[in-house]
Amino acid sequence: MTGLLAERAFARLWLAAFFSETAEWMLQVALPVFVFQHTGSATSTAASMVLGLLPAVALSPIAGVLADRWDRRVLLCAVCAGQAVVALPLLLADGLPLVYLVMAAQAGLASLFEPARSALVPELVGVERVTAANGLLSVNNSVARLIGSALGGLLLGFGGLAPVLAAYLGALLVAAALLAPRFAAAAARPVAARRTLVREWLDGLAEIRRNRALRIAGVVLALTSLAQGMFLVLFVLFVLEALGGSEADVGLLRGVQAVGGLAAGLALATVARRVPPARLLGWATAVMGLLSALIWNTAYLTTAVGVFAGLFAVVGAPGVMVGAGQLALVQTVTDPRRSGRVLSTAFAGMAMCQAVGMLLAGLLAGPIGLAALLDVQAALLVAAGAIVLVTLAGRPRIAVAATMR
Repeated sequence: MTGLLAERAFARLWLAAFFSETAEWMLQVALPVFVFQHTGSATSTAASMVLGLLPAVALSPIAGVLADRWDRRVLLCAVCAGQAVVALPLLLADGLPLVYLVMAAQAGLASLFEPARSALVPELVGVERVTAANGLLSVNNSVARLIGSALGGLLLGFGGLAPVLAAYLGALLVAAALLAPRFAAAAARPVAARRTLVREWLDGLAEIRRNRALRIAGVVLALTSLAQGMFLVLFVLFVLEALGGSEADVGLLRGVQAVGGLAAGLALATVARRVPPARLLGWATAVMGLLSALIWNTAYLTTAVGVFAGLFAVVGAPGVMVGAGQLALVQTVTDPRRSGRVLSTAFAGMAMCQAVGMLLAGLLAGPIGLAALLDVQAALLVAAGAIVLVTLAGRPRIAVAATMR
C-alpha cells in the first residue's frame, strides 16, 4: 500500500480523486433531497436522477475515444474545472429547472472522468497491482462519501444550496490543481492508428463481443446497476418515510457506509490484493444483497437511526469490494489500447440500467409498496453474485484465457 502511494503520479491521482469524489457526494445527497423537498414526489425525484444519467449514456462513445486518444491526466483536470464552471449558475438561482440542467451537465462531464481515471490506473501502477490500487481508491471513495454525504445533508439543511455549492467548487478546484502538473512517468500506451470516432467506438464494442469475461461482466453490471438505481430512489424514501428521518439523517446514513468501505479498501490494498477479481466480485455482490435484505427488513423491528447507522456501516464493506472487483475484472482482461472505450461502454451501460432502476422505483413505489421493492433490490444483488460465482469465479484461469483469444 505504501509502495503505491510512494509513486508520486499515483499519489496525486489518489488525492485528486478524493477531492473530486467528496464534491460529487455532496451534490449526490443534496440535489435529490432538494428536489424531493420541493415536489414531495418520488416520481419527480427519480426523474431528476434519470436526467442526471442520460447525458452519460449519450456521451459514452466520445468519452471512451477521448480517454484512449488524449493524455488522460489532462482530460481529468479539464473535467474537474468544467464541473466547477457548470455549477456556478446555482449560486445565483436554485429553481428546479436549473437544478435539472446542472445535474445533466455534471453527469455529462462525469462520463468523461470515470473511463479516463480507471484506464489511467493500470498505466501508472501496472496490471498486476490494479486490485491494490483500486482498493486505495476505494478508501478515498469511502472517506469522500463519509465527508461529502454528511456535508451535503448538513449544509443543505442549515443553509440551502449555496453553502453546498461553495464547498463543492472548492473541492473541485483542489482536484484540478493536483492534476495540472505533468506526471513524471507513466507506462507507455500502445498506439493504434486513429480512425473516425464511430469506427474507434465500434472497435471497443468488438472487444466486449469477443471477450467472454467482459460479456459475463456486462450481465452482472446490468443487474447490480439496476439494483443501485432502485436504491438511490428508495433509500431517500426509506429514510424520510419508513424511518421518519430528516435531511441530515439521509446524509448520515449514506455517509456512514464509508466506515465499512474504508476497512474494505484497506483490506483490498493489503491482504486481499491477490484475490482473483471474479471471485472477489461474486462473493462481495452476494453478501451485499443479503445484508441489504437484512437492513430493509429490520425496519419491521425498529426505526432507530442509530441501529441503521451501524447496519449501513457494515454494508459499506461489500459495496466497496463489488466496485473494486468490477473494475479489476475489466482492467485486467482488456487490451490497453481499448480500455477507455470498454470502460466508457461499461459505465454507460451501468448508467442506463441505473436509470431504469430509478424509474421503476419511482413509478412502482406507490402501487407495489416500498417494502416489496426494497426486497426486489436485494434479490437482484444476490442473483448477480451467483452468476459470477457459477460462470467465472470457479474457473478463473480458463475464463481469463478465453478472453484473450
